[in-house]
Amino acid sequence: MRQRKKEDKGSSPKIRSIGCCRVESLVSVDERGQMVLPKEVREKARIRAGDKLAVVTWEKDGQVCCLSLVKSDSFDEMVKEMLGPIMGEISRK
Repeated sequence: MRQRKKEDKGSSPKIRSIGCCRVESLVSVDERGQMVLPKEVREKARIRAGDKLAVVTWEKDGQVCCLSLVKSDSFDEMVKEMLGPIMGEISRK
């Protein structure tokens, strides 16, 4: 597993990669539930002001263990790619 350090406003969290996934940064949630995506992440993901993001949750043992943000314009295609083969299998049965 590849590790490297990245500065984040005084702290240096270890950045970990697992396959295609990696921890890009740490963000804080304020008292109103808001958070800021770091500029580097927004630029890398090509997220611009006004873009819509789908919040996708994964659950384990009845609790949300992972949150993902997916640009809404990419979400439709991603769902088709994932569900297309499954729906094909169901329709053949």
